[in-house]
Amino acid sequence: MPRLTRITETKRGRYALFLDDEFAFSLDEDTFAAAGLHAGDELTEPAVAELRRKSDARRALDKAMDLLALRDHAAGELYEKLCRRFDPHTAAAAVARVGELGLLNDAGFARRRAAELLRKRKSRREILQDLAAKGIDRETAADALAALMPADGEEDPDLASARALVERQYARKLAEGKTQQVMAALARRGFSHAVIRAAVQPRDPEE
Repeated sequence: MPRLTRITETKRGRYALFLDDEFAFSLDEDTFAAAGLHAGDELTEPAVAELRRKSDARRALDKAMDLLALRDHAAGELYEKLCRRFDPHTAAAAVARVGELGLLNDAGFARRRAAELLRKRKSRREILQDLAAKGIDRETAADALAALMPADGEEDPDLASARALVERQYARKLAEGKTQQVMAALARRGFSHAVIRAAVQPRDPEE
């Protein structure tokens, strides 16, 4: 059985364990205290494996907290990022834990993200694609976008975004008669044909 030959405290407040004089892994303070480890202890292979699992679980949770401290994440997006450093089971457990702590809300994230992209003049299709890339399911993404749609009598956000882009980026090309180029550019951004046709037409003075 491997012997725990040395224990040292790291600069990050973790405890580095050396098995048979070779560094094995580190534990957070709570896990270390609960394990009741002492230099000279002999550990079975299952015990070592369980300590490694707990070490990874805590590191994954800490990483999840760090990522959420930087900005909001959807659950799927957070899971994918954690999978870059941890196995899928450990990553999923960390996501589940932060969800239990009330730190994840896909519906709220989707609404905030959609509103932000709408302010940036993104089309409906671009917004839905972005939300999908963040791990938001179709139904939640559609609900978030529907909540931003105009009431009766208000301008369609897609049309408002397309018109703003035309005025900011494509007005000169329209003035030069390059309407098809402008329409193609808007199509690549995900705007519908009906919205594009309306956006490149001169505004009605009564609007």
